[in-house]
Amino acid sequence: MTTTKNFRKLTIGLTAAGVLAAGAGVANAGVTERPAAGQPSGWAGVTREQVRIDFGKGWVTGAELTYPTGSKGRLPLVIFLHGSGHNDMNQTLPEGQGSTFVPLAQAVSRENFATLRFNKRGVTGIGPVETTDPAQLNPKNPYRQIQLDAASVVRFAAKSSRVDPSKIFLLGHSEGTNVAANLAAEPQKFGIPTPAGVVEMGVVGLPIKQLLTLQIFGRLLLQMHDEFDVNADGRLTAAEATDGLVGQPREVADQFRSVLLDGKKVKPSTDTDRDGQIAIDTEAGAVLREVTHIDDYPNLPDLDQPVIDYANDIARFPTVSQALPKFAGPTLLLNGENDLQTPARAALVADAAVAKAGNKDHKIVIYPGMAHTMNITPKFTPVFGQPDKQVIADIQSWLKARR
Repeated sequence: MTTTKNFRKLTIGLTAAGVLAAGAGVANAGVTERPAAGQPSGWAGVTREQVRIDFGKGWVTGAELTYPTGSKGRLPLVIFLHGSGHNDMNQTLPEGQGSTFVPLAQAVSRENFATLRFNKRGVTGIGPVETTDPAQLNPKNPYRQIQLDAASVVRFAAKSSRVDPSKIFLLGHSEGTNVAANLAAEPQKFGIPTPAGVVEMGVVGLPIKQLLTLQIFGRLLLQMHDEFDVNADGRLTAAEATDGLVGQPREVADQFRSVLLDGKKVKPSTDTDRDGQIAIDTEAGAVLREVTHIDDYPNLPDLDQPVIDYANDIARFPTVSQALPKFAGPTLLLNGENDLQTPARAALVADAAVAKAGNKDHKIVIYPGMAHTMNITPKFTPVFGQPDKQVIADIQSWLKARR
């Protein structure tokens, strides 16, 4: 049925197309680093040095090392680790919404830190612009390769005359939180110096299967509970279903209507017990399970093979909650309360595991109203945006205190 197919396309397109994504993968999305008229550049007083880093296997990536102009000696450094997808060094956001890493790098620079941002394997420029070489875009064991590439960046930084190798901080977003935790847990294994600290935004604290199940299937049930079920009894009358569609984007409303309503009545094929109401979890949930094919995970019809390969590969490695407790250094975990890709609960689980391991320098902040790109946005219809000023300020002050 067309409505069913469209529902699956909508659901997966909003969530899993960029698994644990930062919103990248949209070629030629505009990056806006130009200051407003009459305003100084965010890079004022910062030297931006273009460098090249050899990842091996035929790929040398572009990167940018920044440091305060006129600084002397070796500086503490922050390395930025992207969310999943083919991200450029800025982690450029789609739809002209700026970038994740530029405002953070600028803020960190003002605290006399060096920073290092790099294009992921397969990315040739800001946009992101991608290579046409499928072997570089979709390497074998893709998550493992991402780990190894990140380790190459750390080793490159440690050899720089501008960098204090004992003061290298890892700042990861989404997938990057997992990469940072994996590297910090076993630095000798990756041939890198022990990081001076780890900052995590949008924490991958639960297994990939749980997170993708939420993104593809569970979020739909959550939305019906949160926005449709006004009396919180777990069931929807025709009136509640109709009212729940009010204010939804047209495509979203049409897809929920295809599951819940037949004209002014609840949909008979969904209302299997014929009581005139739809039980969200058992009746609507059963339809959504079939529609999304979630029980066939990871072999979902609307996930292409590289995404399936990625999901299988990352599942072989420890989550943040499993890896980060092995790191004894300072940790800062940040998550949006409205995040439906890496939910706040996953960050809480990770921080609790770090605390249980005996780490005395750990902190977690859950931000009300913020979603996966750490901006204030509606929970179920999020809009990409640069990190909120409060998030930037919190990272800035945390790093300053550990400089």
